[in-house]
Amino acid sequence: MSSDEEEFRRLVAEIRFLEGAAESIRSRINIINAVLAEFNSASKTLEGLEKEKVEVPILVPIGGGSYVKARLDDPDKVIYGIGAGVALEKSMNEAREDISNRIAELDRTRRSLEQQLNQIIEKARDDQNRLQELSARLSRGAKRTDVRKASRRT
Repeated sequence: MSSDEEEFRRLVAEIRFLEGAAESIRSRINIINAVLAEFNSASKTLEGLEKEKVEVPILVPIGGGSYVKARLDDPDKVIYGIGAGVALEKSMNEAREDISNRIAELDRTRRSLEQQLNQIIEKARDDQNRLQELSARLSRGAKRTDVRKASRRT
């Protein structure tokens, strides 16, 4: 096997690996985007509730575009999830600050993943270009060999 053929096989394997890594990063970015949308919604909701008074009737989303009517008991207290099914009661300001910090951290993580994805895509493009060059060279080499064989037969 020639060195071109070895490099061809190596590039094919590397491109497959890079495609898998890119897909994994895209999935992580999609998850982060979904979590960011949820936190942004929570932030806007808290912002709206901050202006409300005690005993004001509100609609509480229960999912699927459905709501339940409720009355606001204490607009300054928020039950805030901190992860792993654990929630704490926090003041409105603390909850908004925590949510803002989480949004900022998720944004940083998403930007980092997008940067990694761009690097992977660039490397895969370079490899694909090199693969095309090798393919053309191997194809020309095969044609020359066939021509030599054909001329020897006559």
